Amino acid sequence: MTDRSEDADGEPAPEDAAGLDDDALDHEFSEGAGFDDPYAGFDLDPPELDVDPDTVDPVDSRVVADTLDERTLDNDAVDADELIDVGLSYMGINRNEQAVDTFERAAQYTDDDNREQEAWVNKGIAHGELEEWDAAVGAHREALFVADDGDFEAAAHTNLAYALWEFGEDEQAYEHAEEAVRVDKRLPQAWYNLGFIENERDRPEQALDALDNAIRLGFQQADVYEEKTRALEALGRDEEAAKVAEQADEIRSQQERELVDER
Repeated sequence: MTDRSEDADGEPAPEDAAGLDDDALDHEFSEGAGFDDPYAGFDLDPPELDVDPDTVDPVDSRVVADTLDERTLDNDAVDADELIDVGLSYMGINRNEQAVDTFERAAQYTDDDNREQEAWVNKGIAHGELEEWDAAVGAHREALFVADDGDFEAAAHTNLAYALWEFGEDEQAYEHAEEAVRVDKRLPQAWYNLGFIENERDRPEQALDALDNAIRLGFQQADVYEEKTRALEALGRDEEAAKVAEQADEIRSQQERELVDER
């Protein structure tokens, strides 16, 4: 998505991809969620979807889905921004097929190249949620085609890298991961993706540089510290690796506690 979306669970890399070890098969590849401006469009709760808690259970996703269906029926005056919000809300309730259709409509009905690019990136991520990697690759490539130097170019590259990796095209994935950080050096998820691939290519020094950049830019998920541990171990810096591994464990434990509290 332009990522207005939340992170999706990563899937195992294709088994015929060259150079994968067991750790790589369990890797959760970043999709770039949580971007700061200009990626700050990924709000899953547009105000138009507010419901009256006195009459409707606000956590009833069926009510939200019905509201979304009503909003997508009128073709007379289509607002691409509104459609993108609808698509993101569909993703928030795991209706990814409808999200795909909605993002495609948003791309079709806008004359703004940046908005069209945003819609295509989000469509690609929705395809990824459905594990439709070929379609995801196509959507992200379309995002790059419709807007040269667009606001979401880096997001398109890093999400394309993710989709290509899952599709088994690891060399192309590396190229787009590099391009993402060239386009936007302040995109932490792009640095993380590049760091993971550098580890896979047995280039721990380059991996460490990329992962440190991701951390400095605010990427604080356990995955980035686990990949940093891996790079440090490959460099023989075992004492540092042990400390970073502890950080990863602490972050993962905190995330698990937060999930329990939310329930």
